[in-house]
Parts: sequence; structure tokens; C-alpha cells
Amino acid sequence: MLNVAILISGRGSNMEALVRATQKPGFPARIACVISNNPDAAGLAWAKENSIETAVLDHRPYGQDRQKYEQALDALLKNHGVQLVCLAGFMRLLTSWFTEEWRDRLVNIHPSLLPAFPGLHIHEKVIDYGARFSGCTVHFVRAEMDHGPIIAQAAVPVLGDDDAETLAARVLENEHKLYPQVLAWIAEGRVNVYQERTFITGVGAPESQMNPQETEK
Repeated sequence: MLNVAILISGRGSNMEALVRATQKPGFPARIACVISNNPDAAGLAWAKENSIETAVLDHRPYGQDRQKYEQALDALLKNHGVQLVCLAGFMRLLTSWFTEEWRDRLVNIHPSLLPAFPGLHIHEKVIDYGARFSGCTVHFVRAEMDHGPIIAQAAVPVLGDDDAETLAARVLENEHKLYPQVLAWIAEGRVNVYQERTFITGVGAPESQMNPQETEK
């Protein structure tokens, strides 16, 4: 049973999807804790209501010393016996110290088909660019923002009458399916990284709109 921490800064809808998945019988991971850098994050209350241990590690007392904050975060994670960290709307850029300390044990979900459209305001950029498809990406985290070996992606069409809100809702629906699936693969030991590419073993045909980067049997 893989011990997982989820890091949030806000409402944590992907956190909710991960928690619900792990509460199903036979799921190979458990949520050891939910941690937020924001004491007012709405997701903390939801996690508590669902019997998940929570913690707040406010970044503001640390000022500009990002590594000192991350060292405190690292200690908190290890005190909870965490083996994998899932970012779910954690609005902090992580330093190379932290991403190397948790290399290939730190995953993120991003609401675009990386490497296209990294950063913020993604859905507005997708529509302004005239892209025909968008989606979401689950990837291992590296120090550069929204970079790292891609584990899986889900694609959705961009419709002619879409605005940022309607497109975001369509992408988010797929995020809530894809992230738990990837967590299960990792917990089952199916995901491996070689030369900055991921290989997923023992996975059959993916579900509709859920396409792993590469598969081996």
C-alpha cells in the first residue's frame, strides 16, 4: 500500500478525485496526508470531513528562502511516511533541491497537452491560439515549470463556441479520471523512467481519452 501525500493551495478538486479513488476497495494506495501552504485552502476542510489527516505549512514566514521552506516540507512528508507526492493545485514553484530529493516520486497534473501551453491562463491561450484539441497531462516533476517525463495524457476537443470556462470544465472532467488511474499504475509498480521517458508495463488498451505516453507488455 503506497503512502501518498497531496499538496494543495486551494479547493483541491483533483485532491477529492484522488481521495475518492483511494477509498475504493482494492485501490493500491492510501492518502497519508493533505498538506497546504495556504491556511485558508478550501480543500483542507473537505479532507478533514473525509477523515484525511491535514497539515498547514504556510510559506509566508519563510520569506524568500524557498529551500528552507522546502526542507520543512520534506521533513513533514517524511514524518508521515510518505512515499509519493501528488501536486493538486499547489501554487508554489519547487526548487531543484526538492525535485531532486523526490525525483520520480513527485507527480503533477497540468491542464494542457504538454509540452504545449505550460504556465498559467492555459485555456485562454488554447482558445486564442486556435488549437483544435486540448487536454491534461500527468508527469513527473522537474525543477523547470511544467516539465518532466510525461506519464499519461487525456485529449478533449476545443469546440467553436468554447470559452475558457467551458473548456476548463471539459478538461477538468478528464483530470479527475486520469490522475487516479496514473496513481494506481504508480502504486502497482507499473511506471518506470528511463532516460527521461516513462514506460508503463502491463497496461492494456487505455480507456477512451486516456492515452499513456508509451506502453510495454
